[in-house]
Amino acid sequence: MRKLLWVLVLMLVIAAAAAVRLWGTPYFPLAGSEPAAAPVAAPPRPAPIPVEAAAAVRREVPIHLMGLGNVQAYNTVTIRPQVDGQLVQVAFTEGQTVRSGDLLARIDSRSFQAALDQAQAKKAQDEAQLANARADLQRYAGLVAHQYSSQQQYDTTRAQVAQLEAAVQGDQAAVASARVQLGYTVITAPLDGRAGMRLVDQGNIVHANDPGGLVTVTQVRPISVVFTLPEDAVPRLLKTMAISPPPVTVLSRDGKETLDQGQLTLLDNQIDQTTGTIRLKATLPNQAGLLWPGQFVTVQVLVETRQQVLTVPATAVLRGQQGAYAYVIKADRTVEVRPLTVGPFAAGVAVIEKGVADGELVVTAGQYRLRPGAGVEVKSPETAGGKPAKSGQPG
Repeated sequence: MRKLLWVLVLMLVIAAAAAVRLWGTPYFPLAGSEPAAAPVAAPPRPAPIPVEAAAAVRREVPIHLMGLGNVQAYNTVTIRPQVDGQLVQVAFTEGQTVRSGDLLARIDSRSFQAALDQAQAKKAQDEAQLANARADLQRYAGLVAHQYSSQQQYDTTRAQVAQLEAAVQGDQAAVASARVQLGYTVITAPLDGRAGMRLVDQGNIVHANDPGGLVTVTQVRPISVVFTLPEDAVPRLLKTMAISPPPVTVLSRDGKETLDQGQLTLLDNQIDQTTGTIRLKATLPNQAGLLWPGQFVTVQVLVETRQQVLTVPATAVLRGQQGAYAYVIKADRTVEVRPLTVGPFAAGVAVIEKGVADGELVVTAGQYRLRPGAGVEVKSPETAGGKPAKSGQPG
C-alpha cells in the first residue's frame, strides 16, 4: 500500500508540472475575494483609404459638339484638253504647287493658227467687197436723185451692201472662234492649287473627249471639312448660326493634336433618316498645310460658352441606378455619397447644376474602394505615384 501511495503522489506531481507548463501558474483566489475582469481590447480603426480629390470651382466652360469628319479640297478641277492634237509640252511637275494662269501644257497649234489666218483672210476679202459696194451705193444714190439711174439698180446695190455687211460679221465671228480654238492649245491652271499625278505623257495625241484628262488640280488653301453630328444638335446650331458662324477646331483623329481652326459655313438642308445625323461643312485656311484631302479628323464646334458655372473634374462623376453621384469628402475626412444634377461635359470637367457646393472636395480617383462613411487620405497624383506633394498643395 505504501508503495502504491508513493506512485500516486508522483503521478500528481507530474500532472501539476505539466499543467504549470501549459497554462502557467494556477490562480487560487483567496476566500471572500472576486476574480478581476480581464481587459477588453478596442477593435482596430481601419486605415484611411488613399484617394485623389479636387475642389468644386467656378469657371468659364466652352461647350463643344464633337463629330468625325473627312477633309475635302475646297475646289477640285480635272484639266482636260478642249481641242484635239499632239501634246508637245508638259510644263508642270507632279505634286507641284501651281498658281492661277501658270502654264501646264501645250498642244500643237499649227493647224489652229492656219485656221485663224484663213478666217482673217476671208474677213479682209469681204471687207474689201463691202467697201466697193458702199461706194457704188453712194454713186447710185446721186444718179437716182437726178433720174440718171433706175430705182431698181439702187435697191440691188443697197441689198448687196447689207449682204456684205452680214458676211463681214460672220467673218468676225469665225476669226473669234479660230482665235479661241488656238487659245485652247495653251493649257493653264484655272486656280491656285496642287497638281496631282500626270495622266498623259508628252508626245501623245489627246482629244477633247478624253475621260481621264491631263492632271487634277486641288485647291487646299483654303480647305473644307465635311462632318456629321446627331440630329439633336440642329436646334442649337441654328440658334448659334443666327448670331454668327460658330468657330470650328479640327483635331487629329485621336483628338490629341490641333490641326487648324476655321468657321462653320454650311448646315445641310435635310437630316439623314437612316443614321439620324446631319452633314455640315467647315472652311479652314490651312496655312500650315496640315490638312489633306481624304484625311479623317475630329471636329469640335463651339456652340456656347457658359460663364462662371460650378464644375468638378469629369472623373468625379459616377453613374448608378439612381443616376449621377459623387463621393464628397467631409470635414472629418470621411466620405458621403451625394446625388448630382449634371450639366454638359467639356474639356475634362462636368458642369454641376445641383448636389455640390462651391469649394467642396470630391473624390476623383480611388472611388472603387470607398463606402459611405469610410475614412480617406487625400493625395495628389504626384503623391500617389511616390513623389511627395509640395507644401500647401491641395490634394
